[in-house]
Amino acid sequence: MTEHDQYLVGLDLGGRRVVVVGGGQVAQRRVSRLIAAGALVEVVSPEVTPAVEGMATAREITWTPREYVDGDLEGAWYVLACTDDPQVNAAVGVEAERSRIFCVRADDGSLGTAVTPATGRYDGLTVGVLARGAHRRSAAVRTALVEALQAGVVSDSAEPVLPGVALVGGGPGDPELITVRGRRLLARADVVVADRLGPRDLIEELGPDVEVIDASKIPYGRAMAQQRINELLVEHARAGRFVVRLKGGDPFVYGRGFEEVQACTTAGVPVTVVPGITSAFAAPAVAGVPVSHRGVAHEIVVVSGHVAPGDPRSLVDWTALGRMTGTIVLMMAVERIGLFADALITNGRAADTPVAVIQDGTTRIQRTLRSRLDAVAADIEAHEISPPAIVVVGPVAGLSDRG
Repeated sequence: MTEHDQYLVGLDLGGRRVVVVGGGQVAQRRVSRLIAAGALVEVVSPEVTPAVEGMATAREITWTPREYVDGDLEGAWYVLACTDDPQVNAAVGVEAERSRIFCVRADDGSLGTAVTPATGRYDGLTVGVLARGAHRRSAAVRTALVEALQAGVVSDSAEPVLPGVALVGGGPGDPELITVRGRRLLARADVVVADRLGPRDLIEELGPDVEVIDASKIPYGRAMAQQRINELLVEHARAGRFVVRLKGGDPFVYGRGFEEVQACTTAGVPVTVVPGITSAFAAPAVAGVPVSHRGVAHEIVVVSGHVAPGDPRSLVDWTALGRMTGTIVLMMAVERIGLFADALITNGRAADTPVAVIQDGTTRIQRTLRSRLDAVAADIEAHEISPPAIVVVGPVAGLSDRG
């Protein structure tokens, strides 16, 4: 292509034939986007990656398992030459030029009649960046723009969000572990009702016009009543505000999130649920403890520790847990860890079963304690471990990344 500016345009490829010649990693990346655009994709290549083969098996695309031949582009609206053979790509380009079909040359963009921009999506927008073939530059700018939109740094001049409630799982604590959608909705909130375990750094980034309500529940200490939290969500939404209920972890993993959904629904308030990364799995992961591992654990049980074994309110079958050989993840268990350990040992778990305790997982003050089932209560007390902490019981707690 000559040095004149490229013309950036959005193609409506829905229901239209697009041919991709080549089945490697480059084709794999392009095909996913074409499928999302509704194109009728045909991949022509003797071999394809497992991912592309999977798309063909699922009938998302058509795969013609042979070399490209002249005439393969008949009826196509768009073509991508993605082989690792420049001569094949050139032949595709010649047919495309003859047939007046725009063609992308993956090996050398300047030799094609079209180029693929670095693209990103945000709330119905598609952001595309061209940089005269400087792919790293265009990708970096694309990413920065999308992140700025997600964080609310750049306004997209969208209409105000309609009144209602978004129940957002903020993840385990690290502000970068909230979902893209969660961060986007948080940036558009009028009111934020925040938990103590939510990502605090994100609260600091909110504009001065956003009302932040502290709904912290401090273990064995001060707590806002759940009924009052429910009332606040409904009151502010009915007053015409968009309310984000920012919770730590995932809203439905021992977070009483469904109670809040029920309260909003009963009051006729629209509510959206945005899942989050649960600390039950995230905290062990960042501490180097896999909750499952091939040949080590075939089961994972996540247990609430807010009531002791034998308490009439307990719904946990400790006899069954004691017979397990897999992984038990205890949440909210620090205060009663001795009781839980005794119940597991009494019901069959070996006293020397490895245990890992991760306090404040994914945050700057994260701490990890390695112990065993018959010693974990004393070790937690000796090391002054305090909530929030995740306790992992089972052989995976004794694994090391050193093999």
